[in-house]
Amino acid sequence: MAITSTNGAAAPTHAANGAGNQAGRDHVVVFPFMAKGHTLPLLHFATALTVHQKNLRITMVVTPANLAFARSRLPASVRLAVLPFPSLPPLPSSVESTDTLPGPDLYPTFLRATALLREPFAEFMASLPAPPLVLVSDFFLGFTHRVAADAGVRRIVFHGMSCFSMAACKSLITSPPSSSAEHGASFHLSRMPEHVRITAADVPDTIAKIGDAEDPVTRFLIDDIGESDARSWGVLVNSFGMLDEDYVSAFMSFYQPDARAWLVGPLFLAAGDVPVPERVEEQDPEGCLAWLDEMAERSESVIYVSFGTQAHVSDEQLDELARGLVQSGHPFLWAVRSGTWSPPVDVGPRGRIVRGWIPQRSVLAHPAVGGFVSHCGWNSVMESLAAGKPVLAWPQMAEQHLNAHHVTHIVGAGVRIMAAAGAGGVGVVDRAEVERKVRRLMDAGDADGQKMRAKAAWAQKAAKSAVSDGGTSRVALLKLVEELQGSYCGVIEDQS
Repeated sequence: MAITSTNGAAAPTHAANGAGNQAGRDHVVVFPFMAKGHTLPLLHFATALTVHQKNLRITMVVTPANLAFARSRLPASVRLAVLPFPSLPPLPSSVESTDTLPGPDLYPTFLRATALLREPFAEFMASLPAPPLVLVSDFFLGFTHRVAADAGVRRIVFHGMSCFSMAACKSLITSPPSSSAEHGASFHLSRMPEHVRITAADVPDTIAKIGDAEDPVTRFLIDDIGESDARSWGVLVNSFGMLDEDYVSAFMSFYQPDARAWLVGPLFLAAGDVPVPERVEEQDPEGCLAWLDEMAERSESVIYVSFGTQAHVSDEQLDELARGLVQSGHPFLWAVRSGTWSPPVDVGPRGRIVRGWIPQRSVLAHPAVGGFVSHCGWNSVMESLAAGKPVLAWPQMAEQHLNAHHVTHIVGAGVRIMAAAGAGGVGVVDRAEVERKVRRLMDAGDADGQKMRAKAAWAQKAAKSAVSDGGTSRVALLKLVEELQGSYCGVIEDQS
């Protein structure tokens, strides 16, 4: 099984007997799941380590089709180890990331394909001259826990979620809601603070199906992940204390007693302004920032719209959203994934629809932008709050409904879009609801909107404070490395 490395370093060829060997004490291996929302935070984590722990050597494990994406977003000092992506029909051979899946029906096959990376990853770990300080790997790559344990290496798991949403998911699995919750009644989540109450609409689909042993994703969670998450040495969390500390104890109660949650985010802020080869995330090929400059006569007047890289939004819903945005009277910048949909109305010079790359963090930081219509993926929530912009929450999948509840009902930095019930569950959100909620979020004279903006400004201040010198996230990152290095033994058996 071929294993290659980049950045000018020769790929290690064989494990040495590491008795007394401290060569791995400064080596951190990072293995992200092949989904942009999971990969980006760990790229930022690797970058943050190079900034604040300059003595460390970082290796990021990727597959061939994800190599360029990672390389263009990492400093040159981070080494990349490339593992061949397994072939598993009917998954197309070119698909190595969830955002390139032809459709959601292939997602279970994609998950099973990633599990086949166990053998090449074990070969990579065995090839290292000494065991690394730690392996940081994604929750979905459950096999990495066993590989790391066999190599005598501690594993830190990364979910790409907040403590709030992770604790809620685990609570829902261990203590499912009663049947009364199905009728819209709110209920308390076990182990969570008393103020945390959700409804059945907030429960992620994956959790709702967890009792269905025939569901392919459920089978993957049971067969391939199993107890690997709960047995991890620690949990890396892309969040910060002021936002998430109330839920840490509930979350960590589902792990072994000595495990800890390390809140080191927002990771894109922790990474700082580090030179990378192409600064891809800051490129603006569509001229979005220049367009916002033209709209800047009235600060915070533009609403930015994006549903991320994975959500599939129907043409009917896109039509209603377009009409609602136009009717709101607010200028808007809208990232659209569909290459075939066309707006049913003339959006005029105050509406901008973009189908290419948008530098989201720069857009959210622009003074012309006053709010964000978001699917509430956790990365987008972090970026919006760090920019001090309130959210019109429109969750689509996974834990996004929990994120939406967190940011709107608990933090108070946004408002939730409401969809009528449809034949298959959630129906299409009509233009009137879009117009009403955009106005509530964006109109300067709206009292609710003013409160949301104030809460978003508080979150922005807290996020920046967390990653500053002496901040909770900066201190957590330093203590994490100190604790790992303080107990590193550097002994590994010859695995030949």
